[in-house]
Amino acid sequence: MKILVINWQDWKNPLSGGAETHLRETFTRVAAMGHSVTLFCSSFEGAPAEETVDGIHIVRRGGRNTFNFVVPFYYLTRFRRENYDVVVDDLNKIPFYTPLYVRRPLVGLSHHFFGTSIFLEAGPIRGGYVYLSEKLVDFIYRRTPFLVVSQSTLDEFVARGFDPHRFTLAMNSIDHDRLQPTGVPKSAHPTIGYFGRLKKYKSVDHIVRAFAAVRAKIPEAELVIIGRGDFRPALEALARELGVEDATRFTGFVSEEEKLRLLQELWVVVNPSMKEGWGIVNVEANACGTPAIAADSPGLRDSVQHGVTGMLYPYGNIQTLTEQLLTVLSDSELRERLRRNARAFASSLSWDDTAAATVRALEQAIEERRNNRQQQH
Repeated sequence: MKILVINWQDWKNPLSGGAETHLRETFTRVAAMGHSVTLFCSSFEGAPAEETVDGIHIVRRGGRNTFNFVVPFYYLTRFRRENYDVVVDDLNKIPFYTPLYVRRPLVGLSHHFFGTSIFLEAGPIRGGYVYLSEKLVDFIYRRTPFLVVSQSTLDEFVARGFDPHRFTLAMNSIDHDRLQPTGVPKSAHPTIGYFGRLKKYKSVDHIVRAFAAVRAKIPEAELVIIGRGDFRPALEALARELGVEDATRFTGFVSEEEKLRLLQELWVVVNPSMKEGWGIVNVEANACGTPAIAADSPGLRDSVQHGVTGMLYPYGNIQTLTEQLLTVLSDSELRERLRRNARAFASSLSWDDTAAATVRALEQAIEERRNNRQQQH
C-alpha cells in the first residue's frame, strides 16, 4: 500500500507526545512490512522540510498554529496527485475535516476528544474554538472508518452517535527492548513520580497537593516531576506555598536513558489527568516495575487495572489520592504484588499487534471503497 498519514506533529518535534509515539511505533512497523508511508505534519525550528526517518518520508509545512489551514491546500495541490492508496487522518488536535476533500479511501485515527476539558487548559475563547471544532466531527466524519487506541475512546465515539462496527481497536503499547528493568534499585526514600507534559488540563497540581498531605505522614517522602510544559512555574509556586519545595524535584526534559533510570527508581507514578487517549506513561512505568495510581478518567482506566496493576481514584478527589498513596508507600507486600502484575500487563502489549491491526483496517477501507465503486457502476 501507498499510505499518506496526516498528523499535527512528528515524533522529532520538541512538543510531541503520546500521539506521536503511537504514530512512530505503528507506522515504522507498517513501513517495515513493505508499505510506502508518507507523513505530512507541521514544521518546527531547525527541522528540514523533508526527510526520511525509519522508513517514513516526512513532509513538513506550516506552523503549529496554522497547520489545520495548510492541510487542505497541500493535499489538493500536491498529495492528491501522488495517488495514495489510503489516507490516514490522525485526529488529536483541531480536526482537518478530510472527508470534505479527500476522495481516496480514508481512515480516521483518534486518541480522544478534548471535550469540555479543553476549557481548563485554553480558557473560554480558545477552548470554545476547539470544542466547536470537535463537535463538527460528529457530522463530517460520520461515515469514516476509525482506528482508536482504547475502549474509552471507542465508547466516547459511540456516545456521540457513531456506528461501533466502523471502529478498530489499535491499542497503544510500549517498546519492550527500550523499557525494561535494568537492575536500577528503588530509591532509598519513598518516591512518587509524575511523567508527562506539564499542562494545566493534566492536573499535575493535584499530585503536589496530595504529596503535601503524604509528607505530613511520611516526612522522608519525595516527589519527582519529569517533563516540561508551560504549567511548571505554577507548580513550582504551589510547592513553595505548601512547604514541599525542598522535597519536590523538577527534572525538565530527560533523555531516554535517564527516563528509564527514573522510572525504575520510583515507588509509584501518578497520572491525575482529566482525560487521556490511553495513558501510555502508566504502562511505560509498569514495564519498568513501577505501579501507577491514576484518576478514573477516560483512557486512564484502560491502562490501570484497579487493585491489580495499580489503583484508580475519582478524578479531582485529592483526599482519596492521598489515601491511596499512603497505602502503597506503606505496604511493601502490596507494592510487590502490584509491581509483578504491572510488569505482566505491560509485557502482554505489543506494537506489532497494533501495526497488524492498523494494516487490516487500511486494507479493509480500500476494499470497501472498491466495492462501493463497483456497485455504483
